[in-house]
Amino acid sequence: MDNHNAVHHGTPSRRLVLGSAAAVAVTALTAPVASAEQGLRRGRLPSRIDLPVGTRPEGITSGPGPTFYVGSVADGRIVTGDLRTGAVRTLLAPEAGRSLRGLYFDSRTGLVWAVGSLGTVGHVWAVDARSGAVVGDTVVPGAGFLNDLVVTRRAVWATDSNVDRLTIVRLTRHGRPSWAPAEFVNLIGDWPTSPPNTFNANGIRTLPHGPIVLNHSRVGGLWQVDPASGVARRIAVTGGPPITSGDGLELVGRTLYNVRGSGPQDVSVVRLRTHAGELRGRWVATLTDAGLDVPSTATAALGSLWVVNARFGIPSPDTAPFWVTRLPAG
Repeated sequence: MDNHNAVHHGTPSRRLVLGSAAAVAVTALTAPVASAEQGLRRGRLPSRIDLPVGTRPEGITSGPGPTFYVGSVADGRIVTGDLRTGAVRTLLAPEAGRSLRGLYFDSRTGLVWAVGSLGTVGHVWAVDARSGAVVGDTVVPGAGFLNDLVVTRRAVWATDSNVDRLTIVRLTRHGRPSWAPAEFVNLIGDWPTSPPNTFNANGIRTLPHGPIVLNHSRVGGLWQVDPASGVARRIAVTGGPPITSGDGLELVGRTLYNVRGSGPQDVSVVRLRTHAGELRGRWVATLTDAGLDVPSTATAALGSLWVVNARFGIPSPDTAPFWVTRLPAG
């Protein structure tokens, strides 16, 4: 974004039910969830990858190839693993008071970007995907609940579910941390004003040379945002169930996956197109599976959609099992 009049600076410091496009036909998947080991024995990708007990995951990202990364809201660790074998290990060790939400792997640099908090202070971190070293750390002044992020050619963009603004962390021309202070763009236009203590902007993705796409957890819907001005407009979505909520977003070409977009255990699939300068959406599928348990975010890899299950609200989460569920890409 080059319009500095819309930017405010912070302080440096260092996220199947399958319907056809032609007809709204819905078919439930009833195949049982298999472990990674069972899937490999049958010569196909596993339908489930188990994470360490007590992980309490929220964000997931992937790359290169079958490598994936999951962050913990409880202790700030990052777990990495292989989507083919199901093997997992700790990449970033836990830290007291650190909570990670959205993750995003940047193939240019081999960095996993993570957004979250340390205590009550918002942070955007850059983590080396091979060594686990933290190579960038930007404090975000005034953050409420930094939730998800996306990396573009020259910046990291993050949502704040409690504050109606986008956080920007500038990158060098090679995509590395610039150590510049955080910047902000206020969400205006048709964006619903957020009452205090409510949960609003959540998932975020960007179209090449186009607008930012957000979902809204409280009022639902998909939104396009001009990155220079922050002006938001609702994206009309036709052809299927309404978009009533949303957690993480994943974008493959013009296909947008909205986790918990229309129900508590599903992923809404929307095909985007541009008409007269505005984005429009067409519902094409709803993905679900018996193995989903409060899915939070998803990553596309190896021709599938991999959804992490946050299992919010379960008793004794520190000793509970957690896992990643594979869905057909739709």
